[in-house]
Amino acid sequence: MQQKNESFKSGFISIIGRPNVGKSTFLNQVVGQKIAIMSDKPQTTRNKVQGVVTTDDSQLVFIDTPGIHKPKHKLGDFMMKTAKNTLKEVDAIMFMVNADEPIGRGDRFIMEMIENTETPVFLVINKIDLVHPDELFKIITSYTSEYDFAETVPISAKNGNNVDRLLKTLKTYLLKGPKYYPDDQVTDHPERFIISELIREKVLNVTREEIPHSIAVVIEKIGREEGRDMVNVNATIVVERDSQKGIVIGKRGALLKDIGTKARHDIEMLLGSKVFLELWVKVQKDWRNKPGQLKEFGFREDEY
Repeated sequence: MQQKNESFKSGFISIIGRPNVGKSTFLNQVVGQKIAIMSDKPQTTRNKVQGVVTTDDSQLVFIDTPGIHKPKHKLGDFMMKTAKNTLKEVDAIMFMVNADEPIGRGDRFIMEMIENTETPVFLVINKIDLVHPDELFKIITSYTSEYDFAETVPISAKNGNNVDRLLKTLKTYLLKGPKYYPDDQVTDHPERFIISELIREKVLNVTREEIPHSIAVVIEKIGREEGRDMVNVNATIVVERDSQKGIVIGKRGALLKDIGTKARHDIEMLLGSKVFLELWVKVQKDWRNKPGQLKEFGFREDEY
């Protein structure tokens, strides 16, 4: 019979910050595999994504939230509500900023948003690999002079620098608690959600201008072929205009084929199996402003 660890600690930690500060990169780094998609496009993360880190004496559940920005449509409103609502549910807050960008209006807006919280707030200065070490003190001071943070930890999420120190520091603020997830579980999202996100990531990485923000991905079907080590995945890429459909498909279907090839590689890594991926492109005009469509595509306010 396994002995119960009486000193086991657990808790939920929200990661907030402006778009593109490296929240998803950090999440993938700490769980040791890709569960959150990454792109240089703003507002890549739309839903909250939970990553679970379990050790012998603790379980830290990180919640990656959409980057804080000014909403321009109902989808944007949903993203901001998602980010703000997680702040009420957690045991600690990680406010992540870029080391290579000066403190700005967006950072101050977030500090105002968390001003009255009683939850400990950690200033996590990411991308320290992009600045000279002598610059760090000045960067830290620019933030700590405006907000009383519980701790300040500089890291490089991409390279893993100082991430272990951050985890150890976070752990000291957690209380004794249960193990919420099994030892081998790294996220609470089903495979269907992660697969749709991996496809969307490839679209983000090969398209420009407004198209990345107009994209949704719906998984129509996932099934394993009987007697074969092959998983069939059928997915629809949704856009808002006919012109966008043509761009995503590309000349003679070349761009869509490229998206499929790159997505299939990541899906095979996720599932540990060969994958046959079939993609379609469909137009749903102005879907980002239609509550019914948002709900259909998985953006459900009642879940947050």
